[in-house]
Amino acid sequence: MAEITKSRPGENMRLVEALQYRLPVAGVVSILHRASGGLLFVLLPFIIWMFDTSVTSEISFDRFASVFTAGVGPLPGFVVKLVVLALVWAYLHHAIAGVRHVWMDATHSVSKEQGRSSALFTLAASLLLTVVLGAKLFGLY
Repeated sequence: MAEITKSRPGENMRLVEALQYRLPVAGVVSILHRASGGLLFVLLPFIIWMFDTSVTSEISFDRFASVFTAGVGPLPGFVVKLVVLALVWAYLHHAIAGVRHVWMDATHSVSKEQGRSSALFTLAASLLLTVVLGAKLFGLY
């Protein structure tokens, strides 16, 4: 007897075709929500160290503040600022996207247009607030 083999869905899709697929804005926000949560989780020891060092005493706060100029270990201060900027974005995006999801769940707002507009707001707000706080972090004001 001859076996009949079925091809799996998507098996015929080429990589070039897969890379040309455009994800909707709401899908991008959803992926970034997961990525920002993962980044916050992975960098949680660094976040706890920053908090602990900044509130323990005046001496430890001075040590904390000096990390942003002198660096820590082999990392220069500029790299520390970039890591903190990534944390700022991750926190802001994760928080705003989380509020977006709670709002959609509470109001049952699940239309395509409402999902798109709230996703655009989430992206714009998180990026705008990151730029403002990043400018403060890098001493622009």
